[in-house]
Amino acid sequence: MQPQMVTAFNVRLRQTAYAALGAALALTAVCMPAVQAFAQGAAPSAKPAQTAIPQPAAPQAVPGFWDPRRRPDRPDLSRLTVIRFLTETDYPPFNFTGPDGNPAGFNVDLARLICEEIKVACTIQMRRFETLVDAINGNRGDAIIASLAATPQLRAKLDFSDPYYRSPARFVSRRDAVMTEVRPEYLEGKKVGAITGSSHEAYLKALFTDAQLVAFPNDEALRLALRRGEVDFIFGDAISLAFWINGTDSGDCCAFSGGPFIESRYFGEGVSIGVKRGNDVLRQALNWAMFRLWEKGRYTDLWLRYFSVSPF
Repeated sequence: MQPQMVTAFNVRLRQTAYAALGAALALTAVCMPAVQAFAQGAAPSAKPAQTAIPQPAAPQAVPGFWDPRRRPDRPDLSRLTVIRFLTETDYPPFNFTGPDGNPAGFNVDLARLICEEIKVACTIQMRRFETLVDAINGNRGDAIIASLAATPQLRAKLDFSDPYYRSPARFVSRRDAVMTEVRPEYLEGKKVGAITGSSHEAYLKALFTDAQLVAFPNDEALRLALRRGEVDFIFGDAISLAFWINGTDSGDCCAFSGGPFIESRYFGEGVSIGVKRGNDVLRQALNWAMFRLWEKGRYTDLWLRYFSVSPF
């Protein structure tokens, strides 16, 4: 079985019960309107030499779940006069308190764009993450935009919009050993690090059986091992790794190898907006507005403002 991957931001998809990982995402390359998801092609007949391959500059890529061939109908928006968004207090770059004391971040800016598209008033209140679901069900808000993974546990309490981003998994190597493509046979005998008990470790155990798996207790230890050359690759959450690669903590040591892996059983369905169960009017309005933002290129502009190193 070949690993599913796509060739074309510190984040968490919650590691609590709220954050189980599950369905594949299409990717849309910047300046290309079509959405594509595709598996890697068949392996070459001869194993490539395990030498570093110079990397050309890759085009930035932006996630997108929206299919231009399945344009949603414009819902009846006459019943919507205000949307009370709730988000988390401290989860940069997705939601945090800005210098002026107001909510800021990718999720916050997306909420504002949605309200502009629907042409309704919009409020955004920050709360502790663990209080968000009760606040919606207690009618203290209308929609949660806080990087929620639509897990089965949460689906029993909320309805969800279409996904608007996800975090795939990726390999990282030192810059002098980058590979354009990573397949199980290419990593035979290589030391590959992952976090103990993570879905990334489970994926490696299932599909990269000839690699030498090295487990680490946390991200800091994992990344330090790569910087020191104690492992050949590390495998983990692509969004958090993208920020590490582009930040000072990496010492400019490392880069992504190969493309993003999107196997839904391991890496999730993506992140959606949660609404009170049965609130179909709002859910459909959110879906329509996000499609329109993507279609107009405004979602792409927003993504590129926040994520200079693409996790895809």
